[in-house]
Amino acid sequence: MKVVKNTDFSLLREASGLSPKEVAELLKKTERTIYRWEEGKNSPDPKAVALLQAIADQKKKAKPKSDSSFTFIDLFAGIGGLRKAFESIGGKCVYTSEWDLACRKTYLANFACDHPIKGDITEVKDDDIKAIGEFDVLLAGFPCQPFSIAGVSKKNSLGRAHGFLDETQGTLFFDVVRFIKEGKPKAFLLENVKNLKSHDKGNTFKTIMKVLREDLKYNVEEKIIDARHFVPQHRERIFIVGFAEKASFSFEQLVLPENGPTLGSILHTENGKEAAEPPYTEGPQAIVPEKYTLSDGLWKYLKDYKIKHTAKGNGFGYGLFGNEDVTRTLSARYYKDGSEILVRQGENENPRKLTPRECARLMGFDEPGCSEEEKFNLVVSDTQAYKQFGNSVAVPVVKAIAKLMLPSIENAIARSKQKQEAIADSKRETSEEMVMSIK
Repeated sequence: MKVVKNTDFSLLREASGLSPKEVAELLKKTERTIYRWEEGKNSPDPKAVALLQAIADQKKKAKPKSDSSFTFIDLFAGIGGLRKAFESIGGKCVYTSEWDLACRKTYLANFACDHPIKGDITEVKDDDIKAIGEFDVLLAGFPCQPFSIAGVSKKNSLGRAHGFLDETQGTLFFDVVRFIKEGKPKAFLLENVKNLKSHDKGNTFKTIMKVLREDLKYNVEEKIIDARHFVPQHRERIFIVGFAEKASFSFEQLVLPENGPTLGSILHTENGKEAAEPPYTEGPQAIVPEKYTLSDGLWKYLKDYKIKHTAKGNGFGYGLFGNEDVTRTLSARYYKDGSEILVRQGENENPRKLTPRECARLMGFDEPGCSEEEKFNLVVSDTQAYKQFGNSVAVPVVKAIAKLMLPSIENAIARSKQKQEAIADSKRETSEEMVMSIK
């Protein structure tokens, strides 16, 4: 076993709960580099130190297991939007899968994990799923892929058996199905883009619902929700909720606020009322730096592009918004030019992009008025942060769904305990009867 000195870096790495190998993978460094940092032979990268410190801090803030009323697993976890919502209602995450290393950095810097994050979900074997043990809820924001159902028709004509394994084979939804089949959670929440319902002329969605309802025997509801009710952004996503047994849950009971917030509620004040947070704001007034303002050349290009397509009757072009507006959908391509959400500035100023901190607020990862300690940790480059928030969920929407699911989750757990107790009582009575018969 390799022995390292008690350097500040080695102690910090231990506090983070990560092994040298895991740190090396996360930072895209060699293990030899990590050991040299731990031995004090080389100075560690400041960014690596900041990341490990954020991860260690999350470990300290973690809630004791006894505080959790149910357990869940987080598949296609991204930066933890679904997890953040379900932790807010008392859940404990016991398993995470996310293949993107940049997302894993952000995830670990914001959530305490007493389990390693698994990478490629397609490489997880069925036995590995069983090894997780019992979990109550499955969460997954799975990517949308086409399903081939032609093969099913062919097997029908040949009289061969088929099922969810054939209908979803080769898709990432197939892996979600494997986790449900092997883990038998009491409930699940799946999230996807609105167009999932119309994808492949509706065949994809029909296959998904058939598998969940007929093959896996879950009671399933779905609803498209616009995040506009909770954050100042039009963001329509489909949410699919399933329970293994009949539940009181119904999307009809979901209360959507009529008057949602506007863009001004998430923008930097730039008047000194909030503390500066370099590199997103700077100086006594906490002003957004010039680098977020569009250059003359880019602004001219976007204006000309919009004029050209408007003349053709197309709606393509930038979106310009002020304090009282609600924005378009933030996408993963926002890092390219920010054109879908540009913020108005002074009369003679070019518009600017949102900062990553404003994106965190726009997606509901940061709540209005949250303290410095409660802020979502941003530990990656602006480019990666824009991609991550653009691919994530609007957290307040999921929180509202989670709160609606909670009574049914707790009832399902209570029923499960009653069944287990009844079985134990039955076994005990049978054992006592056998003893008496022998006597």
